[in-house]
Amino acid sequence: MVLDVDAHAAQVPERDRLLPGIRIPEQVDLGGLASGFDTLALLAAYRRQQNPAEDESTLRVRTPSGGLHIWYVNPEPATRFRSSAGSSPRTALAWQVDVRAHGGYIVAPTTRTPAGVYTPVGTVRAPAPLPAWLATELTRTGHVIRSSPLPAPRPAPRTRRPRPGAVGGLLQQLVDSVRECAALSEGTGFTEKLNRAAYTAGGLVGAGHLNQDEARQQLAEAAHYARPHQTRRSETIIEAALSAGASRPFHPQGLA
Repeated sequence: MVLDVDAHAAQVPERDRLLPGIRIPEQVDLGGLASGFDTLALLAAYRRQQNPAEDESTLRVRTPSGGLHIWYVNPEPATRFRSSAGSSPRTALAWQVDVRAHGGYIVAPTTRTPAGVYTPVGTVRAPAPLPAWLATELTRTGHVIRSSPLPAPRPAPRTRRPRPGAVGGLLQQLVDSVRECAALSEGTGFTEKLNRAAYTAGGLVGAGHLNQDEARQQLAEAAHYARPHQTRRSETIIEAALSAGASRPFHPQGLA
């Protein structure tokens, strides 16, 4: 995950928008505060931690616009952090400090663009583990992605329960149709196919024929294979269709 510190010329918002969820008393002098470098330093000072912009243990990259990318490795992959913009009124770490994490992207170091080069700072060329205090702040500010649990599976009647292999084959056909969309970037009905596969999987999960986590992973892998740059959109489709399907348990006929 990357902290994208901006230094854009913009009007400074009210002090309650500078560090979401943290009250900055009126006696705190904010004179001179003008960018994400200032708000990130203020956040670190409030938590009595090192300013990430000055963290020489991790990869830092100066951007052509004068900003800074601070790279970290998430040491707890099971916890996924969402991307956000520092100007967002809903989910933000600090004003003019964007978060680039799950489903987001960032320009690689040494990339040359018409605006200039993304230049590494210092000697470190690898991301360090995300500091625990920053992980806590990201959790506090709503950056943790939480999967919505599906309804508890309803046991299927013994006389109608198909063989696991037969159920797996039914879902596999739909998953394969999603993967086949990788051949073309558009015009393949990707969204419809992914929605149908996830809805069917949800119905099978709700009926007790499939494991919820395994079905979700299978769908996510197929969607990423077909549309690797639409991760967040695909996950939204999968979660919605899984939940909708689980509310209508599906017992396939003729597969026993």
